[in-house]
Amino acid sequence: QVQLVESGGGLVQPGGSLRLSCTASGSSVRAYAMGWHRQAPGKQRELVAAIAPTGRTHYTDSVKGRFTISIDNSKNTMYLQMNSLNPDDTGVYYCKQRLTTWGQGTQVTVAS
Repeated sequence: QVQLVESGGGLVQPGGSLRLSCTASGSSVRAYAMGWHRQAPGKQRELVAAIAPTGRTHYTDSVKGRFTISIDNSKNTMYLQMNSLNPDDTGVYYCKQRLTTWGQGTQVTVAS
């Protein structure tokens, strides 16, 4: 049974930084491509960043240069380092692997 658990969300001021973690059990983080998605109230859920087993990464235009996706294989954990946060980054962040279901996510709120 594959389970992904997100953590690291919270309240941060504009311009601040936050690192999200996604720890997997029942599957390797290198088994399939993985990604971070976010959804703001009243907004469509969007793919923010993704990483393939090859190490290739993808970022949506709005976060390029500010967010970095990475994997620590020894901890079976995927990270999303978020810098220069702005209020538009507010939302629930979810991690996803190809065959997993949507979990609880972790709330990120960027406000002063």
